[in-house]
Amino acid sequence: MSPRIRVLIADDQALIRRGMALLLAAEADIEVVGQAADGIEAVELARSLQPDVVLMDLHMPRKSGVLATREITTALPATRVMVLTTFDADDMVFDAVRAGAQAYLLKDAAEDEVLETVRAVFRGESRLTPHVARKVMDQFRLLANRQVSSEPQPAAAAPAAARPVQRRDAAQDGLTAREAAVLDLLAQGQSNRQIANTLHLAEGTVKNHVSRIMQKLHANTRTELAVLVLGQRPQR
Repeated sequence: MSPRIRVLIADDQALIRRGMALLLAAEADIEVVGQAADGIEAVELARSLQPDVVLMDLHMPRKSGVLATREITTALPATRVMVLTTFDADDMVFDAVRAGAQAYLLKDAAEDEVLETVRAVFRGESRLTPHVARKVMDQFRLLANRQVSSEPQPAAAAPAAARPVQRRDAAQDGLTAREAAVLDLLAQGQSNRQIANTLHLAEGTVKNHVSRIMQKLHANTRTELAVLVLGQRPQR
């Protein structure tokens, strides 16, 4: 039998922790290895238990979920964090993704969606709901526009407002045609398996392409890569 997915639940509400533990433990391929009531305890338990996946609430006492996520993903590269929270404020969503979270779900998500996201994150995939993905893309666009406007301009250049922002394309990033195709599907939210089926490739080959794309684009996580690419593209 394949090893079960070892999950740590971090939430300051005991009822939520118990409910999530019951939901997850009922699955044959998932094992709940611990429960944390605050951010500090989440980091401590993650270090000692080294779970495969951490379900992380963002609003917790003693240490926020964003800070806990950053510490866990930095110290434990093999442990993946999945945010499950009631908050979808733009800054919290963006900060959680930048901290290393590979998925972001709201607590009103269906049980099947929560379970599938746990499995997807364990496989190394990223999951953002369309609503959440839009928020992150908007933040990346805002940062990109600020960066462009702050760059010094030659004296003879036209005012920034009069010039179109130049967007990078796949060729400028040194991507092959196949990597560009994989990147385009990834940015559309497709999983590795879906990309493999679309391009008639082995799933392992797609994973290798994604790894090389992340290196070329200097992205730390698959989630960051997807939203960064979408944020660099002109809005339609």
